[in-house]
Amino acid sequence: MKLNDVTERGLVLLGCGKMGSAMLAGWLSGGIPPSSVWVIDPNPSDWLQSTGVHLNVALPKTPAVALIAVKPQMIGSALPALQALGDGETLFLSVAAGTLIASYEAVLGKTSPIIRAMPNTPAAIAKGITALIGNAVATQAQMELAESLLQAVGQTIRLETEAQMDAVTALSGSGPAYVFHLIETMAAAGVAQGLSPDLAMALAKATVSGAGQLAEAADEDPAQLRVNVTSPNGTTQAALEVLMDPSTGFPALLNRAIAAAANRSKELSNG
Repeated sequence: MKLNDVTERGLVLLGCGKMGSAMLAGWLSGGIPPSSVWVIDPNPSDWLQSTGVHLNVALPKTPAVALIAVKPQMIGSALPALQALGDGETLFLSVAAGTLIASYEAVLGKTSPIIRAMPNTPAAIAKGITALIGNAVATQAQMELAESLLQAVGQTIRLETEAQMDAVTALSGSGPAYVFHLIETMAAAGVAQGLSPDLAMALAKATVSGAGQLAEAADEDPAQLRVNVTSPNGTTQAALEVLMDPSTGFPALLNRAIAAAANRSKELSNG
């Protein structure tokens, strides 16, 4: 199954909020014609209405893919719109957080190929990373098709088990918020040292963005990059002695934070 199948058989998008819109924009710019896309959304944006896709009309009988991009609390009311496509040749791909594959199988049928994915918000600028896992029915070709669609908004990575999704949610799904908070706190600390708020924020944003790009581009791992910028008895070492403190620094703090997010993800998934 390839992207040609999507063009020929069609793609259904259930929900077109921020994540759905980011993916749809990536697909259209990547060559999937609007005529091959059906969107179900009760409050379509002006942009969505301008794309030329089929909007809130009857669906094709056997689309190649039905992508579920509604908020988790809306799954119960929205999913029945796709029920008629279940137990057939349509691949269901969900980017809704906290909803187990078993929950989809209960509505769509256990013979439906279902892939659960967890993207993150940098998908809005095609810089996201999405982890995915399929049910027992999903084929290798369908996994590859899902990856092709998700790569419109960034990188993809496959999981070994669905149980890993809670850790993924805590690390990369919620992770952008941690980085945004880091930028906030770095800028505030700069202000405390005498910089203007605008200057401190500009420096903090560019520093975090540049360091992230360097970490991805460099051959060295982040630990070595940290060593590279740390002169003995210099300013960076003075800061790292605070940040790397075993009891009060980043290691302990982030371990607690990510564990709390993972535990909450498990609670939400289990209802």
